[in-house]
Amino acid sequence: MLRKLKWLTATLAVTAFAAASPIPGQAQAAGSARWQNDLTPITPADWNRDLAAHLLERAGFGGTPEEIDALARLTPVEAVRRLVHFQNIDNSHLAPFDHSGVHDPGLEPFPPSRPAVTDLAKEKGEALGIKVKPAGNRRLQPVVNKFFYWLRASVLETNRVAYWWANRMVRTNHPLEEKMALFWHGHYAVNESKVRDYRKLLRELEIFQAQGTGNFRDLMVAVAQDPAMLSFLDAGVNVKGAPNENFAREIMELFTMGVGNYTEKDIREGARAFTGWNYDDLNFVVNKDKHDSSPKTFLGRTGNFDGVDIIDIIVAQPVTAKFIAGKIYRFFVREEVSPELQEKLGAVLRDGHYEIAPLLETIFLSKDFYSPASVGTQIKSPVQLVISTYRKLGLSDVPGVPDFNSATSALGQLLFRPPTVAGWAQGRSWVTPGLLLERGNFARDVLFPDVNFIPPDRVNGSEEIRSVADRVRQGLDITSATTPSRAGEGAIIAESNKLADRDEDFNTRYGSFRGWQMAIEKVKPIPRHAARIDLTQMVRDARLQNTTQVVDYFIHRFMRVAPGDDARRMLVHFLDTELGTTDIAVAQTYMEDSLRLVLHLILSQPEYQLG
Repeated sequence: MLRKLKWLTATLAVTAFAAASPIPGQAQAAGSARWQNDLTPITPADWNRDLAAHLLERAGFGGTPEEIDALARLTPVEAVRRLVHFQNIDNSHLAPFDHSGVHDPGLEPFPPSRPAVTDLAKEKGEALGIKVKPAGNRRLQPVVNKFFYWLRASVLETNRVAYWWANRMVRTNHPLEEKMALFWHGHYAVNESKVRDYRKLLRELEIFQAQGTGNFRDLMVAVAQDPAMLSFLDAGVNVKGAPNENFAREIMELFTMGVGNYTEKDIREGARAFTGWNYDDLNFVVNKDKHDSSPKTFLGRTGNFDGVDIIDIIVAQPVTAKFIAGKIYRFFVREEVSPELQEKLGAVLRDGHYEIAPLLETIFLSKDFYSPASVGTQIKSPVQLVISTYRKLGLSDVPGVPDFNSATSALGQLLFRPPTVAGWAQGRSWVTPGLLLERGNFARDVLFPDVNFIPPDRVNGSEEIRSVADRVRQGLDITSATTPSRAGEGAIIAESNKLADRDEDFNTRYGSFRGWQMAIEKVKPIPRHAARIDLTQMVRDARLQNTTQVVDYFIHRFMRVAPGDDARRMLVHFLDTELGTTDIAVAQTYMEDSLRLVLHLILSQPEYQLG
C-alpha cells in the first residue's frame, strides 16, 4: 500500500510542482487584486476566517481550527496586536533549556585545532584542564580525548537546543516571537562547526527571542557583541595594526545596508573601529591594548570611532532602514517587492526609530499582505513546514520519531548550521523534485513511524569511529584498533594517519573515538516518542459523515492552497476505495490507517508546500 501511495504522490505532486511555472492550485479567500502594494489597513468588514488563517500562518506557524477561530473573532487590529505585542500573554509553561552539564571551565579558551591543543599541552604541561602525564604510554592522550569530547558534546548539545527551540515553536502562545527568532537566525547566520560551542549558539538565540521585535539598532549592537558572532567572524584576530575585515564587511553587506552602499575604504575603516572586540568564554570584552583609537573616516564622517559608533552611523543611513524593512517583508509576505513599496516600508521603520513592532503591524494590517499576490504564494521553509504540520495536527510537542534535525536537514535547513554567512536561499530553492519527495517522506514518517528507527544522536555514523569501536570490542590494543582499514590489497593509507598511529604521545583516531564515548555518557538523550495522532477522533469531533466531507475537512485544516478539482476527486475516490464505503459511520472502527493514507497524500501535494 505504501508503495502505491508513493507512486500516487510522485504522480500528483512532483510533476505538477516541478513543471509548474505558475504555482498550481488556488489560495483560500484573499482580498482584491487591487490591494497589491497598498499599505492601507484592512477594515473589520474585510476580515474573515481565511484571512485570520493567513495571518497566523505567516506571523506564526499556522494553527488548529480552534486557534484560527479565536483570531477570526477579533477585529484585524486586535488580531495583529495580539500577535505582535505578545509580552503580556502567559507563556510560563515553556521551560528554559535543560543543560546536560557537558561544559567545564577548563575547556576555555578552547583551542582552534588538535595540533594547537597538543602543542599547548607540550609547552605548558596542561591543556583543557588536563595535566600531561609525567610518564608512561601516550602521555597526551587524555588531553586529546578531552579535545574531541568537547567537539562531539557541543554538536550533540546543539541538536538538543534545536529540539528545545522546535518545541517552543510548537507549544508557544507567542508564535511571532519564535518566527522572528527564526528570521534573525537566518539573517545573522552563524554555524556550529565554526563556533563549536552550543552555549554561545543558545545565547544568541535567546537574544533573538528577547529582542526580535524590539529595536533594530539595539539588536544589532547586541549581536555584534555576542560571543557567537564574534567567534564566527574571527573577531579575535581583528587587532590594532592588523585589522581583519570579515566583521565590518558582513555587518554592512549582509546585516544592515546591502551590497553597493559602502566602499572598500569604509570596510577598512570600520574594521579598525571594531579592533579589540572579543569574548572571554560567554562574556563580551574590549581589549583596549588591541583597539585602534586613532581617528577613522567612515561613510563620510571622521572621529575616534568604536564599534557602537560605527553601528550608529550605519543606522543613520536611509538605505539601512530600506534594506532591513525589505528583508523582513520578503520573509513574511513575498519575495518580490517593488522599489516604491520597499521605500515606503523603509520610511515606516526609520520614522519609528527602528522599532520592529510598528513595521510588523503595518505589514500585517496592510491590504497588500492579504492580496492574491501574497496569500498562499510563499513556499514554506523546512522548519516552517515541519512545525506547522505539528501545530495543525494539534500536537503538544515535537515527536522524537522522526528525528526533527534529520528531517529538516534532509529538506535543506538544519538549525544552527546555515550553509553560508548569508543564511538560507529561501523560495524555490526549497522545492527541487528530490526535495519535494523528501517532504512527502517526512509526512509519511510522521503518520507511519519507522519501526526500525535508530536515534541519530546515539549512533556515530562515521565509518572510522565504527571501525575503531568494533576492534576495541574484539579486544585489540589501541594501536591495532586504530590502524586504518585497507579497502583492498594495495590500498594506500594516508600519510597523516600513518604518522598519527606512530605518535607515542597520543593517538588521534582513538581520541576521536574516546571523545564520542565521553560525550554520549554526558549528553542527555532526546525523547523518542512517536507523534500521538488520532485522526479517527479528529473526524468524530468534526462530526463528518462521509468521505467527501473528510477530504474537504483535511484540505481546509491543513492547506492554505487547495488542490485542483481533479486532485480532490482522486483523494475522495482513494479514501472511498480504502474504506470500502463512503459512510464514515460504517468505517468508524477501522478507518485510522485509511485516514492516515489519505492525509499523507494531502501533505505530499505541491500545494501543501505553500503557506
